[in-house]
Amino acid sequence: MSTLVVASIGPASSVQDGGRFGAQRYGLTPSGAMDRLSLAAANSLVGNPPLAAAIEIGPFGAAFTAKGGAVRVALAGAPRPADVAKRPVELNTSVTLADGETLTLGFARGGSFSYLALEGGIEGEAIFGSLSVNARAGLGSPYPRPLQSGDSFVVQPASEAPERRITLPAARSGPIRVVFGPQDDEFTDETKALFLGSDWKISATSDRMGYRLEGPAIQHLGGHNIVSDGTVDGSIQVTGSGAPIVLMSDRGTSGGYPKIATVISADFGRLAQTPAGTGFRFKSVSMAAAQAEARKFKDLLQRLADHVTDIETMEFRHDALMTANVAGHAVSATDAATWHAATLD
Repeated sequence: MSTLVVASIGPASSVQDGGRFGAQRYGLTPSGAMDRLSLAAANSLVGNPPLAAAIEIGPFGAAFTAKGGAVRVALAGAPRPADVAKRPVELNTSVTLADGETLTLGFARGGSFSYLALEGGIEGEAIFGSLSVNARAGLGSPYPRPLQSGDSFVVQPASEAPERRITLPAARSGPIRVVFGPQDDEFTDETKALFLGSDWKISATSDRMGYRLEGPAIQHLGGHNIVSDGTVDGSIQVTGSGAPIVLMSDRGTSGGYPKIATVISADFGRLAQTPAGTGFRFKSVSMAAAQAEARKFKDLLQRLADHVTDIETMEFRHDALMTANVAGHAVSATDAATWHAATLD
């Protein structure tokens, strides 16, 4: 077996898969990848199930070294500089690291999370059916915490299959879509209009548990305390100060602040990838529209393999280039037989 060693890595990086489901009744958060589409894209490139465990890499740089044999990996998600031995590595492609080679990743640009999938998957002990890490709860495998330099993953040696690329649909732009509720009756129509009509930014103090939003204060119609009830990914709670918080993958399973709206599942990853300090707006859609988008998103995840193609490589031969007539109809100034007379119509 080969080993992929974490040579260096920044904070907010951990092992994540599609999430931990069926245990929220016990207060166990689902966790899972912040951007499920990018997770699925990376896995599809190396032949893994779409929502298999991969390395979720936060906004900062990282480096990974192959030991004991070649290792094939694939990178998707937030764009960032990447290279192996000074050879650039493209986003949404697979790459094979020879024994001793290092994949070096720079800071994310225009996004927050990238996903590094390992051919053959990540070995670990599933907890409630998932390897996803929740550092606060001490859950996850093989490391129930953020990754650190020196951590390693035992993986199968790289196969002889060709490298692959995946072509994803153009990323949606525009407002983040939400469905009002379940406690939107705790806010006036004017307040809800302010919520939709304002520019919002994600605070730098945000994390995988919740994104704190910077913008106008959202006033409650009554008090800000309600009987605690269930939450979902994308629930937007409004705290006593009027500052909204979008609950993310490591959220609690219940909460006691009124929830003015919920980010639709199809836009959750897009919000998760929004860098801190970048302005955006919300847009209200109907429940029927949100459900239709959820079905389309699920269908896209299931059909990602159809978007994967092999990368054709061509050996460069310097001697062949030197002898080739790349200029087309070459002529010699001293040989009239090679001259071409112009033809007039």
